Order: sequence, then C-alpha cells, then structure tokens
Amino acid sequence: MSAGAADAAVFEELARLGTATVYEAAGRTGLIDIPLHRIVPGSRAAGRARTVRCGQGDNLMVHAVMERVEPGDVVVLSMPEPAPVALVGELLATQAKVAGAAAMLVDASVRDVEELIELGLPIWAHYIRVRGATKTSVGSMDVPVLVGGATIHPGDVVVLDADGAAVVEQARTQEVLERSRTRLEREAHMRTRLQAGELSFDIHGLRKVVEGGS
Repeated sequence: MSAGAADAAVFEELARLGTATVYEAAGRTGLIDIPLHRIVPGSRAAGRARTVRCGQGDNLMVHAVMERVEPGDVVVLSMPEPAPVALVGELLATQAKVAGAAAMLVDASVRDVEELIELGLPIWAHYIRVRGATKTSVGSMDVPVLVGGATIHPGDVVVLDADGAAVVEQARTQEVLERSRTRLEREAHMRTRLQAGELSFDIHGLRKVVEGGS
C-alpha cells in the first residue's frame, strides 16, 4: 500500500470512529469547541489540515489556497475574530471539491447552502449568512490557526461528523487511532452488558458515589 493510500485508510477509519471517540481516546484533547452547522446531511470526514488565516471579513486567501489543496485535505478557514461573513459559497466549494478536498471547516459563514448540499462536499461552518467578504487583505496559508479554542497545525488530522469537530496532532495520529479502536471495543462490550439488563450506574461503580459506603 502506498503512503497516500495508507493515509487515506487512516482518515477513513478516523471518520468512521467519529469525533466523540477520537476526542476521548486522545485524552479529551483537541476539541474544536464552537457550534457548527453540518451543511451536507449525513456527512462525516477526516483528513489532514490545510490551514488558512484570512484577513478579517476577507476571503482573498480562500481563493489563493485553492491551488494548494491536495486530495484528502480538510481546508480549515479562520479569521482573527470569528464573524458571520461568508468566506465560502458554491463556486469556491466547487474548486475545493475538484481539487479533491475531503472537507472544509469554516470558522466564519458560508452561503449558497442549497447549492452546497447538492454539490456534496462535506462542509462544517460556524455561521450561515449571506454577508459577503472583501478580497483585499493578504493573510497566511499553511500556518497554525486557532479554531474553537484548539490550535490546528498544517498536517494535523481534523475529524468532523454530526457531533462537531476535533483535531489530532499529526505526531499522535497512529496512537490516537489505536486508542480509538480500543475504546470502540470496550464500548461494544459495554453495549452487550447493557442490552443484557445491567446498569452503567453499577458497572462504573457510581452507586457508591450517590449512596455512600464502600
């Protein structure tokens, strides 16, 4: 298996495992703690971060980054202060999809939502607003960005689903993947016990916390 295919397999598995499992397996680190609109119903994704720091209210760098997007990238768009300004609409999203992006994470607004749904590229956005952006401010690409209290470095792995988003440091990807698999196995065993009528109240030893005693 080539390195690219191996990466794609890891991203696919992390997307399947989901943000909650990955976040917990990472030691409750990497939470991207903002409310997000999942634009395409049912979508989930994971991939390496292609980061962009735009000027405030400006999407010049979103246009610029499109020539750098590679298959499997999650395009992460940020501004100095999150605001309901549309950094992405149908035409920019079309370019990202053609370039092979796995998803987009927009810490600002998107618009053209019906068209974005039809396009099918997984997109998560802080806001949905039609307010347009300027195209005059030169920002930065492939630099660390802060989104929802989490620092995202270029190449880190971003995981997105119905629960929101989480980021895994690039150097910890394999470790967190293995810990996520272990957690999933534990949850499967727990599910079997719960389906048999046991209570998490007892399994986790929580009864003594409530009722006291040893």
